[in-house]
Amino acid sequence: MATEVLHEIIVAAQNNDQKAFNALFDHYWSLVFNFQLKNTKNDHTAEELSIQTLAKAFDKIDTYNPEYAFSTWLLTISKNLQIDQIRKSQRRLTGPTAKEEATETISTTTPSPEELMIASQSLEQVLKALKILKPEYRKLIQLRFFEEHSYKELSIALDQPINTIKVKLLRAKKVLAEHINFNDYNTT
Repeated sequence: MATEVLHEIIVAAQNNDQKAFNALFDHYWSLVFNFQLKNTKNDHTAEELSIQTLAKAFDKIDTYNPEYAFSTWLLTISKNLQIDQIRKSQRRLTGPTAKEEATETISTTTPSPEELMIASQSLEQVLKALKILKPEYRKLIQLRFFEEHSYKELSIALDQPINTIKVKLLRAKKVLAEHINFNDYNTT
């Protein structure tokens, strides 16, 4: 992605533009995930830390300093979250930790391309594709789109910060959309 375009997308994201957040997610997911996978050597942990990284970055995007590469900022957040996770794991052996409070910053007013694509499919196709999702993603999709829970309700029910819920839903929608596209391609 060209530096000027990236700067424009970051500025749009700082103004709570959901499409800009999606573009940053798409562009940086692999970088963050591969960084975590290399360090943790565990797909599940790498995915969780990647989701937390992007959620925290979206929550704190107004603190990003454009004098530095956005990727460096993201990987710094990611590395710090990994260190925090290690510390929490060590603390769990000695005692309980405090729960994180939910904060809402990413606004979603228009359907994403994935939501539009999923909505255009028959219910049977969507339900079939849902079966391939991880149980956590399947539950999020069900609660958000079939039972129409708000992000705040999901945050409370699942005891996770709102930004984490939003990033997990974004990831779930992308995996679901990819699976539906793959099946459409294979059936034609």
